[in-house]
Amino acid sequence: MAVLTTIGPADMRVLVVNAGSSSLKLSVLDPAGTVLAAHTVSRWSGDGAADEVARFVRQTDRIDAVGHRVVHGGADFRGPAVLDPVVRERIAALTDLAPLHQPQALAGIDAVRAALPDAPAVACFDTAFHADLPAAATTYALPARWRQRWPLRRYGFHGLSHAHATRRAAELLGRDLAGLRIVSCHLGAGASLAAVAGGRSVDTTMGFTPLEGLVMATRSGSVDPGLLLWLLQRGGLTVSEVSEALEHESGLTGLAGSGDLRDVRRAAAAGDSGARLAVEVYQHRLRREIAAMAAAMNGLDVLVFTGGVGEHDPWTRAEAAGGLAFLGVRVAPDRNEAVRSGADADISAAGAHAATVVVAAREDLEIAREVRATLTTGTAHGPVDEPGVGVGSAAQKPGQQ
Repeated sequence: MAVLTTIGPADMRVLVVNAGSSSLKLSVLDPAGTVLAAHTVSRWSGDGAADEVARFVRQTDRIDAVGHRVVHGGADFRGPAVLDPVVRERIAALTDLAPLHQPQALAGIDAVRAALPDAPAVACFDTAFHADLPAAATTYALPARWRQRWPLRRYGFHGLSHAHATRRAAELLGRDLAGLRIVSCHLGAGASLAAVAGGRSVDTTMGFTPLEGLVMATRSGSVDPGLLLWLLQRGGLTVSEVSEALEHESGLTGLAGSGDLRDVRRAAAAGDSGARLAVEVYQHRLRREIAAMAAAMNGLDVLVFTGGVGEHDPWTRAEAAGGLAFLGVRVAPDRNEAVRSGADADISAAGAHAATVVVAAREDLEIAREVRATLTTGTAHGPVDEPGVGVGSAAQKPGQQ
């Protein structure tokens, strides 16, 4: 494994590479978390994208190491891993589990490697934070022959965001993370919750795919599988039609015609009944799942809001907290309204049994932290082989005979 010996964590500048389904975000962070340079390749799949990455690298003063966000680590990766040909191959083998994101991450890995061939690089996985969930939280009640043949388990996502939000919440409150039961709410176009006890994820709302759980901008969240079978068997829909609708035409979009919660709330205030219903469904599912996460830890000490909606929408925070008084959650209206964009804040009401905080989403900070820890202490987690569960192991992929 590559370990930096000449540059310690106190001096290391890390290039964070965040490949989305259509764009590539690049940022260089110093050890204090300051963004020294940043650039977004908006047409990541277009011609010349790799050249744009190379230009950014050439124009940047110094890059000591690279951290790549990779959406899916499957059962193979339980933590960050130094990138080498074997690790890249195992990431590619997981493409069936994240077909929209995994190829983009691989393209980012290749483009940056071409521009920075000598810089050590680390893959940081969105699923890794949830890799050690208890078996009771990961196991679907499906036939054993299915679970042995395919990697059918709950993986969870947004792990980099949840890891940063919970660590930062403890710092903000001046409390030891090891003693806290935290529900982290990553609310954006994609949304998920995590139950984090003592700094470890013990439950989460997303599952085998990011479709499970909360109502999102365009994703349905959890739906009765029997309903989907009915649509396929009786409704005359094809698998591709159902897939497209669940991913891109459901959630707030399906209920109100827009995936932007701000637009939906404005329409609801103007009397649109569909928008009103969408807001009610969104909040109902959010409060219900927060309570479920608290139940997984036998209580709640801190409620954290992060992500685009979680950070910037006081109304959503207030509505969610208003239905959670039985868990000791109470928000101070003035503190809640005063939260500034990009700032972290304690918005708890005086005397509240459970604290409520807002944390700016900084996956880049978490990735940079993991890179420094991996390259300076040798704490990388390479791919593991667990027969019957790892996509890169003896288990067959969905669709194989």
